[in-house]
Amino acid sequence: MQLNGSEIVVECLKEQGVDTVFGYPGGAILNIYDALYKHSNEINHILTSHEQGAAHAADGYARATGKVGVCMATSGPGATNLVTGIATAYMDSVPMVAITANVTLPMLGKDSFQEVDIAGVTMPITKHGYIVKNVEELADTLRKAFDIARSGRPGPVLVDITKDVTAAVCEYTPKIIEKKEKTDLGTPEDYSRVLEYIRNAKKPFIYLGGGAILSEAYEEVAEFAERIDAPVCDTLMGKGGFDGNSPRYTGMIGMHGTKASNLGVSQCDLLIALGARFSDRVIGNPKKFAENAKILHIDIDAAEINKNIRVDASIVGDLKLVLKKLNQELEKQDHRDWMKTVGDLKEKYPLKYDKSRLSCPYVMETIDKVTKGEALITTDVGQHQMWAAQYYHYTKPRTFLSSGGLGTMGYGLGACIGAQVGQPDKICINIAGDGCFRMNMNELATASRYNIPIIQVVINNHVLGMVRQWQTLFYGKRYSQTVLDDKVDFCKVAEALGCAAIRVTEKEEMEPALLKAIELKAPVLIECMIPEDDKVFPMVPAGAPIADVFDGDDLK
Repeated sequence: MQLNGSEIVVECLKEQGVDTVFGYPGGAILNIYDALYKHSNEINHILTSHEQGAAHAADGYARATGKVGVCMATSGPGATNLVTGIATAYMDSVPMVAITANVTLPMLGKDSFQEVDIAGVTMPITKHGYIVKNVEELADTLRKAFDIARSGRPGPVLVDITKDVTAAVCEYTPKIIEKKEKTDLGTPEDYSRVLEYIRNAKKPFIYLGGGAILSEAYEEVAEFAERIDAPVCDTLMGKGGFDGNSPRYTGMIGMHGTKASNLGVSQCDLLIALGARFSDRVIGNPKKFAENAKILHIDIDAAEINKNIRVDASIVGDLKLVLKKLNQELEKQDHRDWMKTVGDLKEKYPLKYDKSRLSCPYVMETIDKVTKGEALITTDVGQHQMWAAQYYHYTKPRTFLSSGGLGTMGYGLGACIGAQVGQPDKICINIAGDGCFRMNMNELATASRYNIPIIQVVINNHVLGMVRQWQTLFYGKRYSQTVLDDKVDFCKVAEALGCAAIRVTEKEEMEPALLKAIELKAPVLIECMIPEDDKVFPMVPAGAPIADVFDGDDLK
């Protein structure tokens, strides 16, 4: 059938099973928006308040559902406003396709109005980028983009389409998209070496990353931990990949990891990294990381093997497939003495905070209690992000969405909107600090426009809390540009943007506020007022060994 480029875009989205697009229209992309208008009964479009919000919403949708998220923007500033969201998705391996339109082909390279080389701009932060200059190539390019975004190690792909291509007509032939088989590049020798190390270990420890979520290996990870009788720690991206209520679970590892995880990994004789990339925030000083252990690494991306940490054995492949094979080969191990040692560390060094007043840890424990651990939590970046990781028990995958690699302030609200659209039956709650919330609080208008029933919790300490914590500990309390003690009233802002608002100043007010927010089934902001000098502990100084982890008691 003969279709123009814009209609081909819509048909290709339908081929890929896309039901929701997040975006913002403009001149260059008008033809595509006209086609979306004609297919509004098939593809839902969410108009965000800013293009960055659209990118974060597509990211949150993808993380919450496992599908490819889609965002759209026009040329020039519309496209460049997507960049931070694309980079966020790239760092955290989120499958996303960003579709932009550009000036017409004859106007390219002439500094035309709202022209920018967005494919060039995003080259370092995408798995692949295309600029489509011929309508005949459009359908296959879009199909390739979705395939690249979801295959192997997922990530964002950019497709930039010149405006004349969106209007040009050509023959379009529908295509049935077949699901690709997952990959396992491990050799028999790789498996033999890994199995030998596991069987010889006396003190194994599992270090779980975001790959466990992406490969949907939740059940395989649980079986693997039981078979080798090992404790499990996770990264920020690995939250929910293993049951946070399990006796085997020791909490997060790294800069703000638990003492049990950091000290346990430092004492183990075998560290098994599952879908993790040995981030600097996890390993601290690389020369001192797990220095008593042999290290095994299972990851889908061969480029990650030996990139940050030299390993003793590895398997390149999809984590779910690899663990299935290992579980079939492994007999049940018995490490009861080692499990008792790690259990003693958990008992000796529990997470703790001042329970006499309102704090973010208390807020997170209240959310955990009220939602019975069934909520979907998104966060921004900073102290509140670490508290959200520490004090809520994530028991299922795709229930904790956070910017781990890029550390994007302003990520959470857009992501929460995308997650709620993708998982409408979930209670979706974004945890933000007052500094982060200022970045993209305009997206409350998006939530109210569509009555998307997210709950926005603002942890307000009137400072940039994480930066202030560093200034307190390492910069002689010189609080350069981190005090936010001004006249901004977030509750009034929320109400002005069409949302309900509740301010909480005492512990006793938190649970009723949360219950009311859930009951309203509408977008609600809950502002929680906490002291400016609450700190996230435990902590490891940047570049120090993770065994140097300390908390407030150590400082005293």
